[in-house]
Amino acid sequence: MPRKATTELKTPPPQLLGAPHEGRARAVIDAVLPHVDAGMFPVKCISGEAFEVTAHVFTDGHDAVRAVVRWHAEGGDAEEVEMQPRGNDEWTASFTPPRPGRYHYTVVAWVDRFLSWQHEMARRKGEDDIRLAMQIGADLLDEAAARAEGEDRDHLAEGARQWRWHATDTAVDAAAIQALALNDAMAARALRHPDRRLATHWPRPLPLVADRLLARFSSWYELFPRSASEEMGQHGRIKDVVARLPYIAEMGFDVLYLPPIHPIGRERRKGRNNAEQAEPGDVGSPWAIGASEGGHKAVHPELGTAADLSELIGRAAEYGIEVALDIAFQCAPDHPYVNEHRNWFRWRPDGSVQYAENPPKKYQDIYPFDFETSDWPALWQELRSVLDFWIALGVRVFRVDNPHTKPFAFWEWAITQVKAQHPDVILLSEAFTRPKVMHRLAKLGFSQSYTYFTWRQTGQELRAYFEELAHGPGRHYFRPNVWPNTPDIFHAQFHHQGRPVFALRLVLAALLCPSYGIYGPTYELMENRPRGPGSEEYLDSEKYQIRHWGPLSVDRPDSLAGLIARLNRLRRAHIALQSLDRLHFHESDNPQLLVWSRQAREGEDTLVMVLNLDPQYTQSGWVTLDLERLGLHADVPYDLADALSDQRFTWQGARNFVILDPASSPAHVFVLQRTGAAVGTPPAPPEQSLLEP
Repeated sequence: MPRKATTELKTPPPQLLGAPHEGRARAVIDAVLPHVDAGMFPVKCISGEAFEVTAHVFTDGHDAVRAVVRWHAEGGDAEEVEMQPRGNDEWTASFTPPRPGRYHYTVVAWVDRFLSWQHEMARRKGEDDIRLAMQIGADLLDEAAARAEGEDRDHLAEGARQWRWHATDTAVDAAAIQALALNDAMAARALRHPDRRLATHWPRPLPLVADRLLARFSSWYELFPRSASEEMGQHGRIKDVVARLPYIAEMGFDVLYLPPIHPIGRERRKGRNNAEQAEPGDVGSPWAIGASEGGHKAVHPELGTAADLSELIGRAAEYGIEVALDIAFQCAPDHPYVNEHRNWFRWRPDGSVQYAENPPKKYQDIYPFDFETSDWPALWQELRSVLDFWIALGVRVFRVDNPHTKPFAFWEWAITQVKAQHPDVILLSEAFTRPKVMHRLAKLGFSQSYTYFTWRQTGQELRAYFEELAHGPGRHYFRPNVWPNTPDIFHAQFHHQGRPVFALRLVLAALLCPSYGIYGPTYELMENRPRGPGSEEYLDSEKYQIRHWGPLSVDRPDSLAGLIARLNRLRRAHIALQSLDRLHFHESDNPQLLVWSRQAREGEDTLVMVLNLDPQYTQSGWVTLDLERLGLHADVPYDLADALSDQRFTWQGARNFVILDPASSPAHVFVLQRTGAAVGTPPAPPEQSLLEP
């Protein structure tokens, strides 16, 4: 029996399964670059510098596409920048975030009817075809006029009228009609008002964090305030650090980093050389934070007061130096938190708290927080308030101790919260841990990160590692900060060694990476005694006792301070040394010679470094430069000024001979002299050698 027709046949057909929301949108955006994990985490850039966006954009057939980058500060109005094609369906545009903060960007693309028509018009041959196409163009001008306002609206409407008249006036030949249709001024007006109703939008706005330049380019100097006194055996104070500022400034550092300045626990205090039992008068480790005088929001009474810190920050700013504080979220057994918030710690059946360990190292004087506590929201808020406390005193740079031992979710929340209110804050991640963990911390918001530089020794190791840092997938979010030494890391390469090894590792750090640091005065005074064979601990480490370093000066004969000052002047004088973008390694027939170049984005500022990796013996060999990358011609001589020795050389071609004696200088640091250029650093005072007093 036949079925009766139903009213369902009268309803609109259902949406096609799997069809897009707007099937007439023909522009394809195949990729938007850069991004970090498809937009899960922000890309990083520097405010005031152009940020380049690339997109892969195309359409079916032969119609013309256009694309724009749409960007805005978080909470602000959107702006657009027209993208330009650079071949192979790749489009690019740049915008400049004006200030530190969080931004978003995306790409919008569409098939442009007017531009497609204009391309077709340029290929028309027959008179009838040209006249018909002109009438179509007039319709497109009318449509553009309807979208325009003011002067553009009037000009477009008048243009449409004239185009129709020319299309039908037989007295006007086809060539004149075609020339009128391709008029640049009228095209520019029409293209300012495109029909974007069928535009394709990249589905997810991509996050971007803009930092100030210090986040990418910085020179750090670490010192223990308690060792800053000029009097032997006297506990140093923050006021003594103020007296050190001229010396630190003369060496050219822009960040002065202080280990924790809080009260130090007395319970289970460590003695000299990490002895488990302290002797009377032992001062303990600054990382064992908290005592009866206070915790993370207090200054150790023997160092001074919060007002003294504020004075140091202000005086340092007069020298162009920022003060960085250490943030170590851990407690000494007698920290006030231990009694006031017992549920923030993991208690064992015998009534004790498990102390921190990093086998084989044991830290009996440190209690870690229990981030799995049911009271975790209060713990998070309190730790965030520690950052707020020091920010309120004027601190804008922090070195964060062992962030990989705290939950990643905490750091993502805390850093986002802090930078939303204080976008100029910079946080350095001290995380000597597995690569993926280091990269995750960088993605979560840390401005800079420690690296494996200390353990990269051979030319092959250094080259592979820095090529990864400069050009690998992490380059959009991972900013390296390289340190030859730290209070915790005293590599065997320095054990019982002299000036040459300290000099060559200093040159590597300062000239391979935009950000570097040294732990001084141990470094410039070339402290070389380990606690034991193969140990990465210093003998008589400042972590457990006060040291006296005597008068410090860049002219001190047993110091590298003069070389440090010259390198830091060089870094400030050359934009090429302030970014990793154009780091490139060149070839040598001697594996002990490491050759690399650094260039500014515009290619005008170029330096070539040749370094002897052997601190004991003279090394020589032929270096082969990539002339095309350096913008040089094989048949034209070029001049090189050595910024370390003030010598000048004239080379020609790719292959040239180099000899380096580590007893006199670890490297040539050549500034490429182009027409009209001058050496970027002032000459050094006369001296026998960079490495000899």
